Amino acid sequence: MNRVRRSWGRLVLRSGVITIGAIVALVLGLALGWRAHTRGRFARLKAELRQDDAPHAASSPRPGGQEAVILERSPIEGGSIPEFTSATLLPGRGMNVLQITAVIPGKGQVNLLASPGLDQASEEMTGTNADLGGGASLAMGGAVEAPWSGRLFGTPAQGGLSTRWKDQLVRIPVARQESGRAWAEGGLLLASQGTDVKSNVMPDGGEAEAVYMTGGSDASWPSTTRVKTTVQLSGRTLTLKITATNTGNRNEPVGLGWRPRFAILSHDRSTMRLRLPSVTKEETGDVPASRPTGRLVSVEGTSQDFSAIEGRALGKDSLEGTFVNLHQAPLDSGPVAELWDPENNFGLRITMLSAAIKVVHVSAPAGEGFVMLEPRFNYDDPFGEEWADDDRAGMMTLKPGDSVQWSVRLEIYGPSSRHGF
Repeated sequence: MNRVRRSWGRLVLRSGVITIGAIVALVLGLALGWRAHTRGRFARLKAELRQDDAPHAASSPRPGGQEAVILERSPIEGGSIPEFTSATLLPGRGMNVLQITAVIPGKGQVNLLASPGLDQASEEMTGTNADLGGGASLAMGGAVEAPWSGRLFGTPAQGGLSTRWKDQLVRIPVARQESGRAWAEGGLLLASQGTDVKSNVMPDGGEAEAVYMTGGSDASWPSTTRVKTTVQLSGRTLTLKITATNTGNRNEPVGLGWRPRFAILSHDRSTMRLRLPSVTKEETGDVPASRPTGRLVSVEGTSQDFSAIEGRALGKDSLEGTFVNLHQAPLDSGPVAELWDPENNFGLRITMLSAAIKVVHVSAPAGEGFVMLEPRFNYDDPFGEEWADDDRAGMMTLKPGDSVQWSVRLEIYGPSSRHGF
């Protein structure tokens, strides 16, 4: 009988230990689950479950023939400060950043870019008519530009254009033509499909990358170029990096850029405040397509001077210009462009992290609901005779095997981080 009691006591003791252990394990599991939730991992899990459970996944929108990559995270500040919540990327369209969403205090979740949804984007990105050569990519989201950015001018040639870089002929297959001149815009990636598309979850968001090849078969560019684009999302920042490598056997020019179209959420552009790191812009002629004259003009003290630390209201007039000679404030990591929305009490700040970024092109047409801020290496018409040489115009010359990186950081902030706005 004593032996039975001792065995029973040991069993009860062990049961108590097991029970306590189970409770501890449960508490730890809940704690880890909550941490994962606050760090955005549940967002990824829910996205994966939605994909697994959706019987119509095969018919989901595929702009450019490839699935969109959506980086997601859950807000962790309880809606008290602005936070990014997602970024939608299109590997099948040159890694266009189709949409960026954020939570704004008092506003909820909003779309920060002037873009259609995935369904409509897929319908418009047909590769034909207005989208020939990827033209639709320039009218939505934020297109990645390579191996040149902005506008490239030349002589009409079989639906495209021809021009010269140093002693080499350059032919672009698709271009607009007018008055005996032709121009192409935004580079050769606009309709390109990516390879080595990867994404992964990070502690406070996620990262995605894709690789593209340009030159060679798609145009008579002087050499072939490997372009790797990486997008990293966190609560307060979105970092975009573009690395171009000359994979051919001849020197080549490279100009990189990104052209996000930021939505005016208040629908009142006149009150939006803009800050630019320059008072110098390209002078342009009337036709065709505002081709630069080769002169740089100062806008200091005029209605187009947005260089003050507090910025300047956009007003109601159209703003279009390519600003050069960018300046960096002492405490900044590079030249900074900012857009402040006084009605919704938040701002967006682009810091140009690469020293080779020489240009910010701005487009804010009157009556439209967006402001485009385009940081890039090169001036417009970088091969044009109006410039003293292509190096002055911002194109980087890459020898075979050489690489160059373009990088910017987009930040979202509230009133406490206005820095003078």
